[in-house]
Amino acid sequence: MGLLDRFRGGRGRSRSGAREGASEVRALADWARSRRGVEAFIEPKTTVTDVTAVLVAVDGEWTRRIVGERGARKLADALKIPVYDVNKTGYPQRMRDFDARRRIEQRRAREAEFDE
Repeated sequence: MGLLDRFRGGRGRSRSGAREGASEVRALADWARSRRGVEAFIEPKTTVTDVTAVLVAVDGEWTRRIVGERGARKLADALKIPVYDVNKTGYPQRMRDFDARRRIEQRRAREAEFDE
């Protein structure tokens, strides 16, 4: 591979890249099966990342993986869960609430370390 090859587009995904995408979809499927009330939010491709999927459980716990265009469709079909376009719906409030609770818990844990 030449120095600039990684920056040139249009070459498609290698076989190992396809396997990595499949493993990401599999990881999301496993995560979704182990939680209740999971919904998927598809994030668009950016200059930095390909299409990503954010899965959000009923309690607000979430995970994000890069899945690509095809992976997002595969994910929706495989999981049989609601799938939303994050540009149209935004992120659910329970996701923000979960993050806020986690920050409070982490801060309290740090404060408890200082008290010891």
